[in-house]
Amino acid sequence: MRTMQLLRPGQPLQLVNEAPGKPGRGQVLVRVAACGVCRTDLHIVDGDLPALNHPVVPGHEIVGRVAEIGPGVDTLKIDDRVGIPWLGWTCGQCGYCTSGRENLCDEARFTGYQLNGGYAEDVIADSRYCFSLPDGYSDTEAAPLLCAGLIGYRALVMAGDAQRLGIYGFGAAAHIVAQVARYQGRQVFAFTRPGDLEAQEFARGLGACWTGDSTVPSPQPLDAAILFAPVGSLVPAALRATAKGGIVVCAGIHMSDIPAFPYDILWGERRIVSVANLTRKDGTEFLALAPKVPVKTSVETFTLEQANEALLRLREGRISGAAVLTLASR
Repeated sequence: MRTMQLLRPGQPLQLVNEAPGKPGRGQVLVRVAACGVCRTDLHIVDGDLPALNHPVVPGHEIVGRVAEIGPGVDTLKIDDRVGIPWLGWTCGQCGYCTSGRENLCDEARFTGYQLNGGYAEDVIADSRYCFSLPDGYSDTEAAPLLCAGLIGYRALVMAGDAQRLGIYGFGAAAHIVAQVARYQGRQVFAFTRPGDLEAQEFARGLGACWTGDSTVPSPQPLDAAILFAPVGSLVPAALRATAKGGIVVCAGIHMSDIPAFPYDILWGERRIVSVANLTRKDGTEFLALAPKVPVKTSVETFTLEQANEALLRLREGRISGAAVLTLASR
């Protein structure tokens, strides 16, 4: 099978042909039809996340069909269409797992990081972490739901019942969250890279009531802000934009250092929280909600061999919506 592998951080992915593996107990082999290109993939490729064993196949917004079933799997059958997310395995026994917080499991393993991911023709996955996907979405349309959608949804839940919601960084996750927020009757204020008029127009088209540079003050006090941009200096900016009792949700897995800021912009019972991974409950809830909104994903497609180009364009902010790798033969 063809795979795009990261042999060493900071280097381009390499096309490698290798034999597909066999699913073990509790696992399935999935033929990949589409895989989203996520900012977390950039952090892995660039070496921003802690060291891992190389080579690794990135990709954790995977859509495909079950081709082989390992021993002990009775929840899936051959040719089922499934989605495979970032959280790929947990121990199921620790205090986090048994209290509904499997996203914090210390032994967790992640797709496209410790586990080979979807920049490949085939992938082996734990059957417990394969989601059924809603009808009505093509494979490419469904792929961004599996991280941009799921992490965005978890961040939105953490924002509570905020009516005036600020979104900093208007990319793949934001374009999905904005639709859900509008469906729930919230006002969306979209903050983009300075001068990114295309992203601002995109946000207005999805119902944002205001768009502007992340360097300018919010026109109204926000009840909550979600930060998708991995820029630490946006944390104090978002705090200044947030009303007393508000919350700033940092939704990325990696962020540049947060600069020092005066206590008075945190005072007034404002809060800063982070989002870590996802739970299967998040997945079940969001994938049931998405077709009701209905969430419509905006995607730009690339072939498997164009993975490096997709990552480069994502790094440079030249993707409108989400980038998705497609395997034409599937």
